[in-house]
Amino acid sequence: MTRSKKNAVLSTALILVASLTGLAQAGEVRGKVTAQGMSSSESIVVFIDSIPGKTFPPPDLHAVVDQARMEFVPHVLVILKGTSVNFLNDDPVQHNVYWPAINHDHKLAHNMGTWPQGIVRSFTFNVLGDVPLLCKVHPEMSGYVIVVPTPYFAITDKDGNYTIKDVPPGQYTLKTWSEQAQSTTQAVTVKAETVMRGRHANADCKCTDCCCSMATATNANLTVKK
Repeated sequence: MTRSKKNAVLSTALILVASLTGLAQAGEVRGKVTAQGMSSSESIVVFIDSIPGKTFPPPDLHAVVDQARMEFVPHVLVILKGTSVNFLNDDPVQHNVYWPAINHDHKLAHNMGTWPQGIVRSFTFNVLGDVPLLCKVHPEMSGYVIVVPTPYFAITDKDGNYTIKDVPPGQYTLKTWSEQAQSTTQAVTVKAETVMRGRHANADCKCTDCCCSMATATNANLTVKK
């Protein structure tokens, strides 16, 4: 057999081995947040804190906060640092958007002005922390933009459940933010999700060309207190 044919056979064998063995992929962090002293565990932000030596470019797509039915929608918006947010007005009255501080720093207060229905104004958030949104025209309105250091975040549902997807393997610190509760932290280890190709990894799998997950999500339950 010539050297070129041997190399071709070796390459084919390596490709076959790779298709039959596990491939490391991103995993999930999921769990439930229990809120003590609060009426609900809904709309609590859970996110992975900064990862040393790693930065994340903000998305090109702008996030959106609407003003509709005399409310900020959504009430809580979580974004990666550097993300631009479009502020809309869908009400038939004029609205104002301002924040008295960012991360409790009143030097970062900003007033975006007042505008009528159908106008959009944008702002790019480059400082980490909570941004309380208010309206000078309607003082009963309030909302929050939460600026976090990584794209790995989630907001709890009405039962306190959350899922953070596409998390690379590693050891991290989970943090929470809540409008009412104190922030809390918890260490978490995310293991690589293994996907088996070419043979059944799951006994219950019925697919012909199997591509089954061998790992479950990392569970992390947290408790926050008012």
